[in-house]
Amino acid sequence: MPDAGLILVVEDDNGLRGLIREELEENGFAVAEAGDAEAAAHWMASRSPDLIISDMRLPGETGLSLLDHSRQLPVPPAFLVITAFGTVEQAVNALQHGADDFLTKPLSLDHLRLSVERALERRALQSEISRYRQMLKSGDFHGLIGRSAPMRQLFEQIRRVAAANGPVLITGESGVGKELVARALHAESDRCDGPFLAVNCAGIPSELLESELFGHTAGAFTGAQRARKGLFAEAEGGTLLLDEIGEMPGAMQSKLLRILQDGRMRPVGENRERQIDVRIVAATNRDPVADIESGMFRADLFYRLETFSFEVPPLARRGDDIDLLAAHFLARFGALAEPRVTGITPTALRCLRHYPFPGNVRELSNAIERAVAFARGEEVDIDDLPERIRSYRGAGQAEGSATFDEPIEAQQLLPLKDVERRYVRYVLARMEGNKRRTAELLGIGRRTLYRYLEDDD
Repeated sequence: MPDAGLILVVEDDNGLRGLIREELEENGFAVAEAGDAEAAAHWMASRSPDLIISDMRLPGETGLSLLDHSRQLPVPPAFLVITAFGTVEQAVNALQHGADDFLTKPLSLDHLRLSVERALERRALQSEISRYRQMLKSGDFHGLIGRSAPMRQLFEQIRRVAAANGPVLITGESGVGKELVARALHAESDRCDGPFLAVNCAGIPSELLESELFGHTAGAFTGAQRARKGLFAEAEGGTLLLDEIGEMPGAMQSKLLRILQDGRMRPVGENRERQIDVRIVAATNRDPVADIESGMFRADLFYRLETFSFEVPPLARRGDDIDLLAAHFLARFGALAEPRVTGITPTALRCLRHYPFPGNVRELSNAIERAVAFARGEEVDIDDLPERIRSYRGAGQAEGSATFDEPIEAQQLLPLKDVERRYVRYVLARMEGNKRRTAELLGIGRRTLYRYLEDDD
């Protein structure tokens, strides 16, 4: 169940209004009452409810008029309509005007509770998505999404280094977005109107890498029927990203060092060197110092590249950036889905927050893309996420909630009654405080559930 909110009940039948209020207050909600639309509008002039439950037929103005009035509030509340069987068409009309659901008379209290929970969850989700979209507008830095302290520090470093012209070394775990950092550096620099090219040094066979980077003349080697410029020449006046620089063969590292020192290169098969104007950005997910000690990476090349260096923080250190990124990827992939997927349930979002994401931003992107494909409605739910994320220990639980899957040491053995009570608390936490769903899952009545919780008190 979502956090208890403020509910305004608008009903001219005193008995029904009192019954609704009693039921909602028993479930932890704060409830206000009004007998007609005019009294409700007067009440809303100074307060803003999270949910309005209104009869369609009221003295004076109708419930539909009250619905239209509520849409004008700074934060429109969720809205449930109560209608008699003969006015279902009016209820459908209310749904078309923005109502969340309708309840028919005689009123079912079980249906009432379920509709209230769903309406409040939907409103909370819409508010959350709206907040994330606003955050995205101010949290996008040349394609890099983030507002956490480590990312703000990184953005500031990029701005400062962009004005220089020396080489840059970008380090960080796989999937953190090192190429995006390089692109942001290029976009902030005076070279932004020039080309940006990227090459994965690990993806090109060592015997072809020199030709790929420096180009070659016709006939320089078997199969070289035409001359080729090479990436350094194509990136003239711009930026060249050498990704996975730690995988570059030793002989190529020596030639790269020469280019960094005097800005000159020699295409394969040519006798003369050429002057080039390219800013070199190198990236690696390896530990350069460890590679130097093992002999895989030249120390002099490392020190030359390290003139300016960035370490891109892993997603696990970026706090609420997970929410921002989830909203970003949801907007990207959800718009392509049919039907469109526009939201994510609080349970699924909480599950993402608990997962450590060893694959970083790339893993989160893949998870959201997969979840959108599996979503059965307009919202991504926890069941749509990859199994490794759903089953991660602690994923999806409420903050500070009890756990039941921790190993119990011999000295912690408990009486059966205490174990049962612990398990009831655990299931209630997994059901986000929803007592009805908890009782159904446990196969016990609501009164029995309350007894367990009273014993716990």
